[in-house]
Amino acid sequence: QLQACGGGLVQAGGSLRLSCAHAGLTFGRLSLGWFRQPPGKEREFVASISPSGANTFYADSVKGRFTISRDNAKRAAYLQMNSLKPEDAAVYFCAASRRSYTPQGLSEYDYWGQGTLVTVSS
Repeated sequence: QLQACGGGLVQAGGSLRLSCAHAGLTFGRLSLGWFRQPPGKEREFVASISPSGANTFYADSVKGRFTISRDNAKRAAYLQMNSLKPEDAAVYFCAASRRSYTPQGLSEYDYWGQGTLVTVSS
């Protein structure tokens, strides 16, 4: 039900915008999150947004560079990534949670999309 896209190859310092679409009718009731999994490492939290979009939360490593947003009318969420660094390279996943706040733990999410690969060249 979740479809992520927008990954690609970008130079360090560049930008990418990831998108995540959800076909379900309950999209506006779900919190959404982005996670990433660097090669050989565990999946980690990046950012989350509440169902209304009023509240967001970011990992310290991306704060000030990444922006999460959503458009409930389009049933879509976005992750704008600026000032990308080589350490941002990973497979990025979007996820949806039935919780109404901004969850950060993997176990707090109920639905996962397939990942999209982000490669950052130095």
